[in-house]
Amino acid sequence: MPLKLVPPRPGKTPYYSVRGTYFGVYVDRSTKTAVKAQAAKFLTLWKEEIETGKFQRPSEPTFLDAAVNYMAATGQERFLEPIVEHFGKTPLRLITQQTIDDLAIRLYPKATPATRNRQVHTVVSAVLKQAGFETKLKRPSGWRGSKRVDWLWPEQAFRVFEAADEVDAEFGIFLRFLTYTGARLSEATQRFKIDGLSIPEAFAYFDKTKNDDPRSVHLPAVLTTALASHPAGLARPGRTVFRFRKNGRLYTLLNQVRAKVPDITITGFHMFRHTWATWMRRYGGLDTTGLLATQAWKDAASARRYEHVVVTEEARKAELLPVDTRIVIRK
Repeated sequence: MPLKLVPPRPGKTPYYSVRGTYFGVYVDRSTKTAVKAQAAKFLTLWKEEIETGKFQRPSEPTFLDAAVNYMAATGQERFLEPIVEHFGKTPLRLITQQTIDDLAIRLYPKATPATRNRQVHTVVSAVLKQAGFETKLKRPSGWRGSKRVDWLWPEQAFRVFEAADEVDAEFGIFLRFLTYTGARLSEATQRFKIDGLSIPEAFAYFDKTKNDDPRSVHLPAVLTTALASHPAGLARPGRTVFRFRKNGRLYTLLNQVRAKVPDITITGFHMFRHTWATWMRRYGGLDTTGLLATQAWKDAASARRYEHVVVTEEARKAELLPVDTRIVIRK
């Protein structure tokens, strides 16, 4: 019998299997996936391994086995394909800090440490953990990214909004939304849908964020007023609120705004998220714990970067320092 896919058997296994004989090699092996298209890939892979003499039943768990189990258990496949292609049948015990670091550089030679960490180290760590292989994996140096925080003063932001209104009315509302919710670009363009918006309740909902969790945000009055005047209207069920996508056109609009306010440095769209967090600290009175409670970040380290934007009560004690009273200070 030639190799073929055997469908899941209710009550026995939820996974497809590959069974049959190919070039004299008998196979009866679970693909550990309930997705037919994914199972078909394993059928093709094992045929190729038999043809090249590489097929063998692993005597110890391999990264491929662990990755299959991980995908079946979590449904997560993001960034996995190139990693599986590289490690494949490598036994888990041979996957070390050095091999992971080397792979990250090989796959993303020009990427930042933060990108390498997110797309290699974090993924490999999750697969190993799912397989029961606990390892103290060191992250790439600088993986937390730059601690620099660029933000706008209110008067600067207001001028930027006015300039954006002149460029494109919807883009003006879009920049206000980023600034008053702290939404990431992907959340505002892909995850913010009409169905997740309630103007009367001043409520917006993202079904998925960068951290894979949903997030709800409050809409200040200035934002509900702006959204209510959306040029395309809000009676579009199932559609995203904004027409924009992360592409060249979106950045062209931002460049047009920059040209209208040349004295204001706009480093990028993430600057508006930084502005929101900074304003929440300076004017909203939130400390690091409060920022973390907004669910905009998963770890305190990310929220802590905004501590420097407010003057502490201790720093205000400088007013008590001695001064030369003979000096006349003109106001």
